[in-house]
Amino acid sequence: MNVDEKFDLISRNVEEILQEDQLKKLLENKKEPIVYLGTAITGRPHIGYFAWVLKLSDFLKAGFKVKILLADLHGALDNCPWELLEKRYSYYVEVITGMFESVGADIKKIEFVKGSSFQMNKNYVHDLLKLSSFVSIHDSQKAASDVVKFGDNPKLSGLIYSLMQALDEVYLNADVQFGGRDQRKILVFARENLPKIGYEPRVEIINPLIPSLNQSGKMSASDPNTKIDLLDDKTVIQKKLNKAYCPEKEVNENGVLAFCKYVIFKKLENENKKFFVERPEKFGGNIEFLNYEELEKNFAEGKLHPMDLKLSLAKEIDLLLNPIRKKMENKKKLIEEAYPNK
Repeated sequence: MNVDEKFDLISRNVEEILQEDQLKKLLENKKEPIVYLGTAITGRPHIGYFAWVLKLSDFLKAGFKVKILLADLHGALDNCPWELLEKRYSYYVEVITGMFESVGADIKKIEFVKGSSFQMNKNYVHDLLKLSSFVSIHDSQKAASDVVKFGDNPKLSGLIYSLMQALDEVYLNADVQFGGRDQRKILVFARENLPKIGYEPRVEIINPLIPSLNQSGKMSASDPNTKIDLLDDKTVIQKKLNKAYCPEKEVNENGVLAFCKYVIFKKLENENKKFFVERPEKFGGNIEFLNYEELEKNFAEGKLHPMDLKLSLAKEIDLLLNPIRKKMENKKKLIEEAYPNK
């Protein structure tokens, strides 16, 4: 795979690359670059995580080493109870590994890193304090505003969040940081502020987010009404999709269509398969879609009814989650300890 092919693979379906020229130089000059994605261990992961799992699979195919930062301290800074951090870390490792296995990714070049394994060392803390002397309260809060739940009486912990995420790039030896649209302000913050303490800015790549099932922003790990959990069974999946926001002919802010676009069709493309919709002859009979554009066109023109789409999507999601559910069958104690109130 040449540089242009690697760039095309990495850039497909992403929202933004900061900066493209820097990424191309990286691909030209480094045999095995490092990309990292960080996720705070808070609520239970959901199907929206597949959007970045599949994109990281593209990075793997392009020759990158992938580091997944399971940010336990960031989870605490965003109000996860301290006493649950260790169990939630273990839960995240299990289900995210299952997600990569479900999409057929080569997991040999994936490394899970616990945030507290390096964020407590002397040099890191020194750099954190040093960076804090260059950053205003306003800029720190603004950077984290789409990620941290500040509330009416913000805690100091939320202001530290962005500074730590910027420094993580350095201490993970990352060439690229990859995150969702909600992370964009923090990624820009890192590029702008790391040079102030002597570090080079990294490439920042922003991925789209899967909209909520109930038309309320993004899918959220902490809000069960917006998501399908990775351990939901077929009945629950269908029930949640039946209630999902998916008005006839409406394409924008449609979480059902977005999941098809950024997850299902990417997976089917990798497997050289088509999206199959089963329906009675009186409603047009069965139909197959080779790509997402065909599906969206039919939906927008009213040729594909929302319920037929939801029924077919439920089957695809059930297949996607089945390996993860099997993986977690003997982990009931871990599930209960990581999320005791669920």
